[in-house]
Amino acid sequence: MKLSVVVVSYNVSYFLEQALLSVRRAAEKLGAPVEVFVVDNNSADHSVAMVRARFPEVILIENKHNPGFAKANNQALRRATGQYQLLLNPDTVVEEDTFRACCDFMDAHPAGGGLGVHMLDGQGHFLPESKRGLPTPAVALCKMLGLSRLLPNSRIFGRYHLGYLDKNQAHEVDVLSGAFMLLRRTALAQVGLLDEDYFMYGEDIDLSYRLTLGGWKNYYFPGARIIHYKGESTRRTSVNYVLVFYRAMVIFARKHFAPGPAGLVSLLINTAIWLRAGAAILERLARQVAPVVLDAGLLYGGIFLLKTYWETYHKYPPGPYPPQFMRVAVPGYIAVWLASAYLSGGYGRPLKLGRLARGILVGTVLISAVSNFLDAWRFSKALIVLGGAWALVAMVGRQLATHFVKYHNLHLGEPRPKNIAIVGSAAESQRVCQLLEAAAVPARVVGYVAVGPTATAHRCGSRQRTRRPRPWASCANCLIWCACTRWTS
Repeated sequence: MKLSVVVVSYNVSYFLEQALLSVRRAAEKLGAPVEVFVVDNNSADHSVAMVRARFPEVILIENKHNPGFAKANNQALRRATGQYQLLLNPDTVVEEDTFRACCDFMDAHPAGGGLGVHMLDGQGHFLPESKRGLPTPAVALCKMLGLSRLLPNSRIFGRYHLGYLDKNQAHEVDVLSGAFMLLRRTALAQVGLLDEDYFMYGEDIDLSYRLTLGGWKNYYFPGARIIHYKGESTRRTSVNYVLVFYRAMVIFARKHFAPGPAGLVSLLINTAIWLRAGAAILERLARQVAPVVLDAGLLYGGIFLLKTYWETYHKYPPGPYPPQFMRVAVPGYIAVWLASAYLSGGYGRPLKLGRLARGILVGTVLISAVSNFLDAWRFSKALIVLGGAWALVAMVGRQLATHFVKYHNLHLGEPRPKNIAIVGSAAESQRVCQLLEAAAVPARVVGYVAVGPTATAHRCGSRQRTRRPRPWASCANCLIWCACTRWTS
């Protein structure tokens, strides 16, 4: 057996299917025996049924609970018989010649214990974690302080992602990514399997380091590329991700560093956990609160101008309103309008103008009614009505402006489906359309590209096109769907 491929899956059936299709094609191109394992960690999205139905050649291990990434990989590695053993994420797509090129490179470098490749994200951008340095205390400190991001190409500050190494040349590196980690079976037998103390994250760093301690070399190999959609099972901006990832770094430091450096790393990492977790919470809160704060500012400024105009030309008896009107009453009005708009669905997506207008109307009536019972705070019915009208205009205008800046159109109340071009055979394209419809995915199919020496678009919008697409190409509004995983870049 030349190659064993191990894929651990958890609730990513949509991506797992595409990964296995690409693995099947790459295995055919290798020209040597390949075995494929899928270890399912108790998914609830019919992943197991999909694998059984579509990939009968796959060796399926079905767990009844989620034992974690390291344990699940080890379940398959203990049964794998390949000369090379590949750990592959389910949210990846490999090129047709990936397995052949990687095995050839390892055959030519017998000291190589592990190999990683050139990884791209879903938009074709290079992923810096394709090559990484060992997270020593100094390297960890640079990452925590953000210096590695500010100076990625520095040999001093950029060692976490080895930014000073040319991404288009092969290099010896310290750490391989668990998204694509090709291992020599003899090296793995010497240094041991993945450390099961790591539930998720950190096990790839640990194994890479143990390979180098065992006298083996880790290589970054740009001669093969994969797409890694990155984090479909775990959102990397979530607090949970921050906690799991950095605690894995604490385990690594305590295991491999001397007590002094390990304690320093633990202190740095625990500090980073709280800072990053706090930042994640504040960022999420800011995104939710920012529209409300902006609306409140617009309302206050507009009512101030209305008050100035009204007391100058229409107020009877003439004269300014008391200071408590702008200091207390107007903030109270604004709070009622915003709360009423929110409860009526005025901040929902897509925007329903009727709901927003209803919320503002209810808020205006409520403010007017309450003010009738408070003689000391009864200032002007006209300003309440004008303020309600301004609230509706300002909030709709703000949402229109925000929408236009982001999407370059004013179709505020319409859903925004993705435009999809399907690349593949007629039968596979039909199946993809049925899947999209069954899953109620908000997408619009704009064209089909046939498979062959020259990919030909049947129709794309209102124009005929002939092109050789990059299957990872996408933007904010369009996506190229590669239904056959036959790359023609």
